[in-house]
Amino acid sequence: MRELITLQVGQAGNQIASSFWESVLHEHGLSNDGHLSPDATHLQTDRLDVFFAQAASNKYVPRGLQIDLEPSTGDAIKAGPLGALFRPSGFIFGSTGAGNNWAKGYYTEGAELVDSILEQLRHETEACDSLQGFQMVHSLGGGTGSGLGTLLLSKIREEFPDRMLATYSVLPSPKVSETVVEPYNAMLSLHQLTENADLVFAFDNEALYDIFGRMLKVSSPTYPQLNSLIAKVMSGITTPLRFPGQLNSDLRKLATNAVPFPRLHFLTTSYAPLVSPSATSFAKLSVPEITQQLLDSTHMMAASDIRSGKFLTAAAYFRGENVSSRAVEEAMHSMQQKNSGYFVEWIPHAVQTALTSVPSSDSPLSATFVSNSTSVQDLLRRTHGQFASLFRRRAFLHWYTGEGMDEQEFQEAEANVIDLVAEYQQYQEAALDDDEYEEGLVGGEHVDEEEQ
Repeated sequence: MRELITLQVGQAGNQIASSFWESVLHEHGLSNDGHLSPDATHLQTDRLDVFFAQAASNKYVPRGLQIDLEPSTGDAIKAGPLGALFRPSGFIFGSTGAGNNWAKGYYTEGAELVDSILEQLRHETEACDSLQGFQMVHSLGGGTGSGLGTLLLSKIREEFPDRMLATYSVLPSPKVSETVVEPYNAMLSLHQLTENADLVFAFDNEALYDIFGRMLKVSSPTYPQLNSLIAKVMSGITTPLRFPGQLNSDLRKLATNAVPFPRLHFLTTSYAPLVSPSATSFAKLSVPEITQQLLDSTHMMAASDIRSGKFLTAAAYFRGENVSSRAVEEAMHSMQQKNSGYFVEWIPHAVQTALTSVPSSDSPLSATFVSNSTSVQDLLRRTHGQFASLFRRRAFLHWYTGEGMDEQEFQEAEANVIDLVAEYQQYQEAALDDDEYEEGLVGGEHVDEEEQ
């Protein structure tokens, strides 16, 4: 089977990944310390090798590294429920921290640690039979997840150019801001993600808080609750890798079908069903109902209005016993017909589906939706707007130049993100041009240029 190595970088990255590992352990019949339950079924154990390496006779260890520039995150994991799960050599922690400074993570503190991380990563890759790629979990607002995370991406891209590189990236949002320099860190990270990643699954705290408030009726969610929501999406996206299914998919298939142009690889996700515990008994679980929820903007994990853009491509991963592939295909086809105005016309059959007969632990039928929509430019524009208002006045810049950075790097990152927004806009408008062209064909005979 094709293995995936998980890199969890920074405090947010480690906390989200811990939540992901908890759900994966539960689904595969493993205890919190990685021991296989005697009741585990063949389905649960068939593809354990994708995310786990077998250690002792009955113990499985996650393939991955736990990385941060300060030791407290590692201490928290070791003291938590998953303390005995990870390989001790996989914990790689600095002593000083990045102090919310991208430059510290990328150029100074992070650069000192990166060789030991890559050395350990080579050990992990050598233990794989057929490595598919890497998935990184990080946030773009702090110093370590953004700085050291993107430095690692560029190093991995150099060393493993033919392997998949997917990131689960939490973007900062103005409503839920932790630190004032988040726009700088995010902008510099987006520049690197555009160049070095194959797939970027974008999340933001604002959308997650909205989901808890509107859908799950929790007015002030805790970080573990927010992390569990991202973990659900990660679990859904990796389901076809972890279990045999009727319609299979993996990261490479997803990338091939979802990314029409190499730079346009920023994907938004949604998950269904999302219902508050009190409403669970009233919720109807059917393939058409779940499909309808997937396209509801209130279910989107990033605060961009999908109605303001067009879908270039999409993928839907369904999970549940006795779900027929025909029902899934029909529901997706019907959804595409009803919402044809939101799909670009020049990519036919733009929706990929995958179907796994192993349900998730919290619902007998669930689905994860991944879309490459031009509306992701809302997120990029928002981050750029915050960045520009700080950078115009050169506020807080001395923290970055003090670590050896140059102002020009900020300008390069800004130019790259502005170009990316323009590219998304260009393909959104290309769809409009097509509409006008078709109207010309339908309205009268098509006139050749020579006849004109």
